[in-house]
Amino acid sequence: MRRRKLIALLAGALGWPHLVHAQSKAMPVIGVLTIFPPPPNLADLVRSGPFAQGLSEAGFVEGKNVAIERRWAENHLDRLPALAADLVARKVDVIAAVGGTPPALAAKNATATIPIVFGAGDPVGLGLVAGLDRPGGNLTGVSSLELGPKRIEMLSELVPQVRVIALLVNPTNAIAERVMQRAQEAARAKGLRLVVLKAVSENDIDAAFATLIQLQAGALVLPSDPFFNSRRDQLVALASRHAVPVIYDWREYAVAGGLISYGPSRTDTWRQCGSYVGKILKGAKPADLPVEQATRFELVVNLKTAKALGITVPPSILARVDEVIE
Repeated sequence: MRRRKLIALLAGALGWPHLVHAQSKAMPVIGVLTIFPPPPNLADLVRSGPFAQGLSEAGFVEGKNVAIERRWAENHLDRLPALAADLVARKVDVIAAVGGTPPALAAKNATATIPIVFGAGDPVGLGLVAGLDRPGGNLTGVSSLELGPKRIEMLSELVPQVRVIALLVNPTNAIAERVMQRAQEAARAKGLRLVVLKAVSENDIDAAFATLIQLQAGALVLPSDPFFNSRRDQLVALASRHAVPVIYDWREYAVAGGLISYGPSRTDTWRQCGSYVGKILKGAKPADLPVEQATRFELVVNLKTAKALGITVPPSILARVDEVIE
């Protein structure tokens, strides 16, 4: 009996390294949390697109040595907390919260332990990280800073005769107050009067444009917001109907008939986030990974819309443009 027990114990001991090795080889799981709706082809952003390219820099390929759980909020801010909580409950190894500040805030509120990689504006001002060089905590990522002041500067350059401009904000967005503050500062610096309009519904957007006309605001700044993204066609149509020059955040607005857009390259942001997720899966700590700055911004001008509005796009803007739609 003693000899048999000794053999069994030795056999078990010899099996332990194999068991530990098997456990260490378990496939890690990434949770992707984004405000966007799923693209027609998921490969566009995750499976073989820029996020996957970033992951591949660290040697990770979905289905081969990493799994991905995707959560799309479809431009509904109120869905983000539950989606973030679901990823935490599934015990993913890292969360990629991409698509602006709301997903990052939702992820941060859901966990203080799971590493989070974000793509968001002004992460220090919003309390996502303690600093850009040394983030601290469990978050790091890519920052595009607040582009509202830059958009106001461009709009002033495009329609220099306008002295009153409007800003449309969604007051339910966590960054609305900061967006308004920065816009007021930028407008004053340009000697402009800024009118703040608010919208949380389709009817509010209609009313905002009516108010804009009543107040004789000559142009409009539209900040990045999931609700506005979901009402893109309505916003572009109203701008056309009322002949209001509008500067938007994403290229898709200009493609849909908007006058001009300026914002960070979505493709580059996803790639940079994928790269950081890969580094974390290989053992890096978010607290030790400096927040990267967005490296590419896209300026798109729709010349057909400019002509319809009677606007001559100045050479100073055309010289910087990334894409012209005719």
